[in-house]
Amino acid sequence: QVQLAESGGGLVQAGGSLRLSCAASGRTLSSYCMGWFRQAPGKEREIVASIKKSGSTTYYADSVKGRFIISRDNAKNTVYLQMNGLKPEDTAVYYCAASDSDYVVKYNYWGQGTQVTVSS
Repeated sequence: QVQLAESGGGLVQAGGSLRLSCAASGRTLSSYCMGWFRQAPGKEREIVASIKKSGSTTYYADSVKGRFIISRDNAKNTVYLQMNGLKPEDTAVYYCAASDSDYVVKYNYWGQGTQVTVSS
């Protein structure tokens, strides 16, 4: 079973950038399709981006397309979310999650989350 730990959150002004990291332990990251999710206060958790095991295919929510970039370094057992052009509405707790399958995607493993706050 894989354990996930996010880092890199913080407070940033609108228009700024942050890079989130998700470090995996227990199993190699290459075994998993990975996703980044976020949950803002009073809202449901939503997917932000995902990346297949090989890194060949990515998905982005419309709200972050063109601003966020998901990537993975399987050798370092780490997935990243580069967030540029941040907006106050990006404020949320960000979670990384892992799915055993690239095709029947079910995120069974979750990190604890990292807070991202964007001030206007």
